[in-house]
Amino acid sequence: MQTHPEKRVAILLLAAGPSKRLGTPKQLLPYRNRSLLRYITAIAVASRACRTCVVLGAEAGRLKREIADLPVECVHNPEWEEGLGSSIRSGVAAMSGGVDAILILLCDQPLVSAELLDEIIGAYRTSGKAIVACEYGGQLGVPALFDRSLLPELAGLGGDRGAKQIIAAHSAEAYRIAFPEGAVDIDTMNDYQSLVP
Repeated sequence: MQTHPEKRVAILLLAAGPSKRLGTPKQLLPYRNRSLLRYITAIAVASRACRTCVVLGAEAGRLKREIADLPVECVHNPEWEEGLGSSIRSGVAAMSGGVDAILILLCDQPLVSAELLDEIIGAYRTSGKAIVACEYGGQLGVPALFDRSLLPELAGLGGDRGAKQIIAAHSAEAYRIAFPEGAVDIDTMNDYQSLVP
């Protein structure tokens, strides 16, 4: 098995959504003694990724202040109301230079860990696969890593279409990592209350 430790992987953390179903910015919900955004961003920074880019949109000013002291780049998505696809486009445009792959991470999957992100990065460096995706709920999803050969497809996403459709199109050749906790996300207040006693 050939290993490519020199391959540079950047994390793209999507945090631009307006949290319509929740009614309040989910990024600012308290989680483990900090905001959810700061918690997830700190996990990204603790991983072996070479850089982290956070895409902001709704409430961008407030959210940027939450992570201002962390070593990350913030990108504002002026078209955040279009949905997830527009945030991926903004992030890819901002950070595609100088990286071999982008690992997409969502702000509302609180059970993600730096160890999981490192496992994804390690699998990419050793497997030769263009996609490394997490498997949960009987399907593949994010966190997921995309080789730079797939960045044009990510950059072509529109509206609220996320990375799942690209994963699905290439699922036969994707490397899979079991992450049953990936099914846990925060969309409603009930979701949040079930996580935080």
